[in-house]
Amino acid sequence: MTAAKTILVADDEASVRTVLSQALKRTGYDVNATDNGATLYQWILEGKGDLVITDVMMPGENGLDLLPKILQKRPGMKVIVMSAQNALTTAIAASDKGALDFLPKPFDIDELLATVAGVFRKSVAVANDTSETIDALDKAFVVGQSRAMQDIYRTVARLRNSDLTVLISGESGTGKEVIARALHEYSRWKSGPFVAINMAAIPRELVESELFGHEKGSFTGATQKTQGRFDQAQGGTLFLDEIGDMPYEAQTRLLRVLQEGEFTSVGGRRATKTRLRIIAATNKDLPSLVRANKFREDLYYRLNVVPLRIPALRERSDDIPALVQHFIAKSGISKVFEADAMAMLQRHVWQGNIRELENFTRRLAALCPQDIIDAETVRDEMKNLAPATVSTANRGEIISLLMQDYFAAPPQGGIYEPLLRELEKPLIERVLQLTNGNQIKAAEMLGLNRNTLRKKIRDLGVEVRRAS
Repeated sequence: MTAAKTILVADDEASVRTVLSQALKRTGYDVNATDNGATLYQWILEGKGDLVITDVMMPGENGLDLLPKILQKRPGMKVIVMSAQNALTTAIAASDKGALDFLPKPFDIDELLATVAGVFRKSVAVANDTSETIDALDKAFVVGQSRAMQDIYRTVARLRNSDLTVLISGESGTGKEVIARALHEYSRWKSGPFVAINMAAIPRELVESELFGHEKGSFTGATQKTQGRFDQAQGGTLFLDEIGDMPYEAQTRLLRVLQEGEFTSVGGRRATKTRLRIIAATNKDLPSLVRANKFREDLYYRLNVVPLRIPALRERSDDIPALVQHFIAKSGISKVFEADAMAMLQRHVWQGNIRELENFTRRLAALCPQDIIDAETVRDEMKNLAPATVSTANRGEIISLLMQDYFAAPPQGGIYEPLLRELEKPLIERVLQLTNGNQIKAAEMLGLNRNTLRKKIRDLGVEVRRAS
């Protein structure tokens, strides 16, 4: 019989150590737990443990500072870092110092157990480059500590040593370019330029010229040689925003460049090798465009090597206070939102996502004469916002239309059960999507007992997925 694996747990919170130890022991692992880094390091020196799970903040030496020392003494040791400091730079710093994974607090115990199981199923190559320490105050690209954003941070951290093409999807205003800039800054291309181009803003006849440049006299109006964005981005990152709006005929040329690794300017004869990374973004459903023959399938797969979905602001309302504080600081005007006013911002459905929230916040900061912004001021200013796409009245009309089909041809056994099932399943699916598959949060949002929700998921055939 194979000996049980031993996991070393270090966390200054007794409750965390207890929960972790009990869960890991139930799964069949041996556990040594401590509340400080010194004891953890002593265990490492003694050759104990097959895996380390450590918090960042502990008495004495913190987990991030301890990481390089652990890996120096035990190069094959796998380390999972936990932290309540749920920022992009914390995830990057953990990865940069050699952590196998980063889990935000409060963590999902099932997710952690799955990560642990994965460690022992296969060997994972971990970069051990400690040449650069990232200060969380230096490069605050992304604001937010919600669970939805933690997945983004982890993905950015995992891609820091990769040149893979990334396709960022998300609604307008969610911050796709901000994430693209973070991917650039934490990559080997960071010393080169970050060149962004919005495909929706370029006239169809000028797309190829904008991307690849043109020679003098290559077309009417080409009075001089012009450098394209591919040339400008050499040695760095080219960000193709709104790629779903790229004309179909230009997609063929882009695909050829991605396949061959070289491009030729319009009217030119000499090919230039590409030395850059491609990141694309879209607010459209590209698979639907592919099915409608409006976007090349082969180009889609060439771009969609690493898909990265940015959550809408309604999926990360917990981040709104931090975002508002960030926007206030950027405006240079000292203002404070009362608790009721902030709660109102969190309840509102921001159709324009972060961009709309930023404009609203900065407008209030500039126009409100008081240093403290109250709920009444926020309510008055919200009257100027665009109305919700689907009003309460419209929702009632939609439900009434749905019921008409049942009244026209009542099913055998009655209307109630099939109608309830038709409404209940998409409701649960949507809430699970908003909570990233977390059934505890979904049950709280629905006002249901967790066991009741689990039974409904099973009975209705709801598929539970976690966003990547």
